[in-house]
Amino acid sequence: MDLHARIISMIKQKGSLKTADIVEQTGFSRAYIHRILKELVDAGKITLIGKANRAHYVFKSTKDQDTRKPLQIHKILKNDGLAEDVILRKIKSETVIFDNIKGNISSIIDYTFTEMVNNAIEHSESDKIDLKMVKTPNDIQFTVTDWGIGIFKNIMHKKKLKSELEAIQDLLKGKETTASSKHSGEGIFFTSKIADNLIIKSFEKKLVFDNIIHDVYITNVKSFKGTQVVFSINSKSDNNLADLFSRFTDESFHFNKTIVRVKLYEQEVEYVSRSQARRILAGLDKFKTIELDFDNVATAGQAFADEIFRVWAHTHPEVTLVPKSANENIQFMINRAKIK
Repeated sequence: MDLHARIISMIKQKGSLKTADIVEQTGFSRAYIHRILKELVDAGKITLIGKANRAHYVFKSTKDQDTRKPLQIHKILKNDGLAEDVILRKIKSETVIFDNIKGNISSIIDYTFTEMVNNAIEHSESDKIDLKMVKTPNDIQFTVTDWGIGIFKNIMHKKKLKSELEAIQDLLKGKETTASSKHSGEGIFFTSKIADNLIIKSFEKKLVFDNIIHDVYITNVKSFKGTQVVFSINSKSDNNLADLFSRFTDESFHFNKTIVRVKLYEQEVEYVSRSQARRILAGLDKFKTIELDFDNVATAGQAFADEIFRVWAHTHPEVTLVPKSANENIQFMINRAKIK
């Protein structure tokens, strides 16, 4: 019996259990049990009741599901002070899209949705952002639409290229490398690799990543102002973010049973994006302590620090984040993120 099934069986037998009870009976670390419990909650198998010392888990039957909550959501938001992690939390609280889905799928949607929404918030220059997410019997899909500068034209202007096709070529070519953190567009790169299908439409071009048939192609479309991103993945997919990231990341982790030390220094790399932060922390929530070694790192951006020390720390309170060898500029960004 795997640990997921064992915990569900234990909760069914006892009626309810605290984390400490499960740790005592299984012998696994508290941080690892927290991770498994979160996966079971995300999958809709169990429910957390109470907080702090009174927190305990109970079995969640299908009839307990709030049938008043929908399987889809559509929001048009003013692009003013938006935070993609807050948007995602609201979607989870207002729908049952994330109920009864596998842990790996939940993690994939968390990552890809926040990456695409963050792109729209920070780079589109659009006044409004249109967001849709739907859970079908077979897959989960989301659409992020803006009416801004357009991704291909944005690349054209910044890289001084002659056409949208050159911009698309640059987007594709620029990420086919193991040194992906040195380039912009990391979120699009990893999203295009993990999706079953990813469509990026802007002005008169549509770029399609079809990982079911392992093909990438471009078609002409009716002129569309701004950018539209459509993502879909099968609910039964075995795709895994940590596996994907490891394919494009040099080994820089040193493990023991409770602590992982992550050495951040790489030549010519600037740690400025949320995408870099999410990639670095993927799969590390099973440890009690994460030491982030900033030795020889000159600077870290506000978004990078905020994603680690506020957003990720908020969703993983059982894990201790320890910055090491951070200079005063980096420490300033870390402290700023912690007090938000």
